[in-house]
Amino acid sequence: MKQIFSNLLFKVFIAIVLGVVFGVYLPEWINRIFATFNAFFGQFLNFSIPLIIMGLIMPAIADLGKGAGKMLLLTAAIAYGSTLFSGFLTYFTASSVFPGLLESQVDSAMSISETERELLPYFSITIPPMLDVMSSLVFAFIIGLGLSFQENSGLGKVVKDFQLIIMQLIEKVIIPLLPLYILGIFAGMAFNGKVYAVLSVFLKIIGVIFALHILLLLLQYVIAGMITKKNPVRLLVTMLPAYFTALGTQSSAATIPVTLEQTLKNGVSEKVAGFVVPLCATIHLSGSIMKITACAMALMILHGMPFTFTLFAGFIFMLGIAMVAAPGVPGGAIMAAIGILHSMLGFNEEMQGLMIALYIAMDSFGTACNVTGDGAISLVVNRCTKSIT
Repeated sequence: MKQIFSNLLFKVFIAIVLGVVFGVYLPEWINRIFATFNAFFGQFLNFSIPLIIMGLIMPAIADLGKGAGKMLLLTAAIAYGSTLFSGFLTYFTASSVFPGLLESQVDSAMSISETERELLPYFSITIPPMLDVMSSLVFAFIIGLGLSFQENSGLGKVVKDFQLIIMQLIEKVIIPLLPLYILGIFAGMAFNGKVYAVLSVFLKIIGVIFALHILLLLLQYVIAGMITKKNPVRLLVTMLPAYFTALGTQSSAATIPVTLEQTLKNGVSEKVAGFVVPLCATIHLSGSIMKITACAMALMILHGMPFTFTLFAGFIFMLGIAMVAAPGVPGGAIMAAIGILHSMLGFNEEMQGLMIALYIAMDSFGTACNVTGDGAISLVVNRCTKSIT
């Protein structure tokens, strides 16, 4: 029971339920307390985003630049390619399916927005960020790449300490407060009558993404099977223990021992598996980018925001890089991506909160997709390194 109550997904589910109940049944003056907290936490989150980007991306790029030579470049290229493929597969599928699937919710949301009651905070505090998102990204890339060529750098030790501080900020402050933030968002939507349309969208998006991530895994293992000349179904079935372990842990890092064991059973050498599996636990995020791309498009459709292939292409390329820095905690990838959602797609605080809630609701399936795909990448790298040598 203790594990259930400490689970982030369970907390988010309870927050959504309580938010709907509070928004419908509690008086306005109580709901304004939650609106006040959300106004402050939203400002704090916007202030923290550039710090999160710098604190996670700088050491991630610095570490990727060290050691392992050709195998590192090959693994990173395949992992990034797999992540991009997942993002574009999701874009084309969602852009074809979502407009018709979400049409009724768009109409109801538009009618509600014309007459909705606004839930105002009692007061608000402005906390401007020290850097904007793009400036922090460029700064992080410059410092990270510079450190990748340095040995025993004093700045490298400072960056590592900064990373620990940011990890503590995420794990000890932001993640624990997210359920309360989500509660406030859903209380506000229930108060102004938008919650039914949003929850209906949630269920439809989750169904589409689940089907997509099964399709992606099949494609990954068909390609790996063609390259290695092995039965793709048998390869995928061998990786199922890693898939189900990731469903429970919600962490690619925590699933590494099982992923490694099943990868070895698929015939990957110990040297390749011992290198590729831990690396891909950090840099291969095909399931995560799928969730974020699909949810972002659905929310843009729901809010009547226009989108184009060019807009999402730039977003997917940038997202694939930014998520490399995602820490091994539930919800880490969305925290690394939230700044890009704001700067490139124009998401406001409410939309950011909905993205976080949607992402965490599907976090287990995204992580399972990531780690199972790591096994396919290991097979390809194993085959390619044999042909090189």
